[in-house]
Amino acid sequence: MPESPSDVPPPPGEQAPGAKRRHGNKPVIFIIGVLVAGVFTIGWGSALLSYGGAGGVSMQTVAWRVLSDAEATITFQVNSGEPVECLVTATDAQHVEVGQTSVEVEAGLQDVTTSVETIREASAVQVASCREQGSTK
Repeated sequence: MPESPSDVPPPPGEQAPGAKRRHGNKPVIFIIGVLVAGVFTIGWGSALLSYGGAGGVSMQTVAWRVLSDAEATITFQVNSGEPVECLVTATDAQHVEVGQTSVEVEAGLQDVTTSVETIREASAVQVASCREQGSTK
């Protein structure tokens, strides 16, 4: 029989009174986790900035319409610091390209409407890409 309450072994999963835990609430693992999260956040942010660029080109489709088996139109908005060339493509129901055209757009915020000649009826029209053409000075 134990002589005092401190001689009684603790229940399973608990520590004896006065015994110290080796790492407390595991602050080392917590600090490492916070550091890893910080490094990941900084790396992800810098990757997004370098990929998107500060000046870059942004574009957004406003509307498109299929006029006939041989023609479709698209209206889109482009914002850029330099003149850009945009590639517009039309695809059919099987996602096969049926037409494309290239459009030159001036610098700044521009609304553009263009038509695309197609070899058969298109089911979608989109701006595939826009790239800056450099200074024209």
